[in-house]
Amino acid sequence: MSEQRQRYNEEFKKQTVKFIQEQTKSVREIAEELDIPKSTLNQWLSQYRQFETEPVNSAERIRQLEQQLKEKERRIADVEEELAIVKKAVHIFSKPRN
Repeated sequence: MSEQRQRYNEEFKKQTVKFIQEQTKSVREIAEELDIPKSTLNQWLSQYRQFETEPVNSAERIRQLEQQLKEKERRIADVEEELAIVKKAVHIFSKPRN
């Protein structure tokens, strides 16, 4: 026998998205708590975030920002290393030859 799909009204979806955004738990943890598939919650998040003008204050957003920060820190370190190499090269090549 096949399971019947659960239907949720718009108000429930919006309240659930708001709940997710206010939590520090992951979407997976909340999906388990609410017994709703994670993919369904992700769809709702995508659908209702389109209309939000405020930034999302959730653990997911924090993780995204932390990941962006790490990437930028890595890029800065690479550029600083390249700059140090260029400075050494300029120093070496600017010495007068005897």
